[in-house]
Amino acid sequence: AATPIGQVADASGRLADALVSADVVAAEDTRRLKRLASDLGVEIGGRIVSYFEGNEERRTPELAAMLTDGLTVVLVTDAGMPSVSDPGYRLVVAAIAADVAVTAIPGPSAVLTALAVSGLPVDRFCFEGFLPRKAGERATALTELARERRTMVFFESPHRTETSLRAMADAFGADRPAAVCRELTKTYEEVARGGLAELVDWAAGQEQGIRGEVTIVVGGAVAEART
Repeated sequence: AATPIGQVADASGRLADALVSADVVAAEDTRRLKRLASDLGVEIGGRIVSYFEGNEERRTPELAAMLTDGLTVVLVTDAGMPSVSDPGYRLVVAAIAADVAVTAIPGPSAVLTALAVSGLPVDRFCFEGFLPRKAGERATALTELARERRTMVFFESPHRTETSLRAMADAFGADRPAAVCRELTKTYEEVARGGLAELVDWAAGQEQGIRGEVTIVVGGAVAEART
């Protein structure tokens, strides 16, 4: 089930109902889940279990066993849709393998929200998640994407945003159009648009550093003219 990426009011009525009625709610952060339930004015009716990167592999069989026993399990992550750079994929695969019905409660998504406000083409796009942290691996990954024609969407931590933008400018070219989307739907939402070199300067000029959740959208490569 998708959870808000910023504004609690973006939560769907189906999400609230599911939190109340589920036998089990698996959450990336149980404290955030309880805060969300409180903000929605509902009480979680079933058992709450943690389900995050550190215990996902171990806990998946436990949750799959609950599903085969006939229990309803609702999976939520801290923000947005589970499985999109968040826990969820393993449980979905396990449930399908066990012939258990899997459905989703749709809702907010940082990927689609960033695309919508970026001003870049959205007819074809790809999601690349987080870039590698090591400089060499990051450069290799971006070099492989240099000829990608589709608009690309990346997640990035605020303290690595400037470094990633510099690496993108090196791999894609200084003038490649892009947008840095920060704190989407929140009070201090900001979208910086321009060529990658311009955005490097923007990031370097943030006196207090870049803060909040960051999504970077980069335009695809332009097809070379044939002669």
